Amino acid sequence: MIIEWNTHLFSSDTERYPWHPQAAYVPGADQLSTDPLADYLRRMTAEGIDRAVVVHPEPYGDDHRLVLDALRQEPGRLRGTALFYPKDRDAPRKLRELVAQEPKIIAFRFHAHRGKDLYLDSFADSGVAALWETAADLGLIVELHIGPDFARQTTDLIRAHPSTPVLIDHLAEPHMGTGVEFADVLDLARFDNVYMKLSGLNHFATDGPLYESARPFTRWVVDAFGPARMVWGSGSPRIVDVHLAHLSEADRDRVKGGNLAELLHWT
Repeated sequence: MIIEWNTHLFSSDTERYPWHPQAAYVPGADQLSTDPLADYLRRMTAEGIDRAVVVHPEPYGDDHRLVLDALRQEPGRLRGTALFYPKDRDAPRKLRELVAQEPKIIAFRFHAHRGKDLYLDSFADSGVAALWETAADLGLIVELHIGPDFARQTTDLIRAHPSTPVLIDHLAEPHMGTGVEFADVLDLARFDNVYMKLSGLNHFATDGPLYESARPFTRWVVDAFGPARMVWGSGSPRIVDVHLAHLSEADRDRVKGGNLAELLHWT
């Protein structure tokens, strides 16, 4: 089974799905679609993707209408993530209400990397701890879209919730930190509940679609986390075969979807 955890849906119908007043960015016109779900389902067919986790994107802030509509239309094939603002004291309540409304929301995503302080100042913030605790209580996965500069800050919360799976997004955006800071990312591999997503290669490599120039780096990360805690997330699933060529086919299949199938109880 091939499972992708990455895609953002953006609608050109900005009256029905407006940009949030606190949007971290607004996508360009080339990213908008009159029917983003149909477009993504076609991509799933073309790439042989069986199921997917749709990542609720920052431009919609804490307004989840588009992802909720997608989950209602494709309940068998899709799951979704949530986003709320840690500086909002009502965020934990809103997260509980969202998951009660739609149990196919399976993760909560934090955003923090160098130059982005819209959501949180530190993982020691009380609002961050409250949302992490809520996600743990709800049985959600905590998704960390962090840069290397925030990796060390997450250790106390990871240690406090050892049964809550944590998924680091986009290889922890390595281009947004130093080598010394990235050592803190690799240090998170010591926690058995921390997974790394093989995604976002296009953020720092230009030789798509397979980004073979990044293979020495991805090998370093894969060796730290191991195939049982790696998850594929963007581009073509062929990226897994190229960047994990030193592993067995069974291990590559785990990264392409087997690990997520276990985490999400998808058979």
